[in-house]
Amino acid sequence: MGMFQTREPRKYKRISMYTSERKDKLDKLVRDVKREMGELPADDIEPDHFKGKFSQFTPRAQRASEREHRLTWPLALILIVVLLLIWHYIVMGKL
Repeated sequence: MGMFQTREPRKYKRISMYTSERKDKLDKLVRDVKREMGELPADDIEPDHFKGKFSQFTPRAQRASEREHRLTWPLALILIVVLLLIWHYIVMGKL
């Protein structure tokens, strides 16, 4: 079967390392005009639509977001003050 068939070579797809902001703006303008004229379908996809979707589908990220025992700012400040008092007592020998 596959022994006597030759594979087709991959198509060359050039990916530019450098982007042209002018070209990107022009392409966006052309797409917007075509969309207004009805040649292209409306673009309903927004980048904000995908925000937070990853954590919904991974169990580990879900558990991390549902945890309630996080170190809060007031607790962290109290801990820092206590540690500073302990350090001061160790260095000076008295409160």
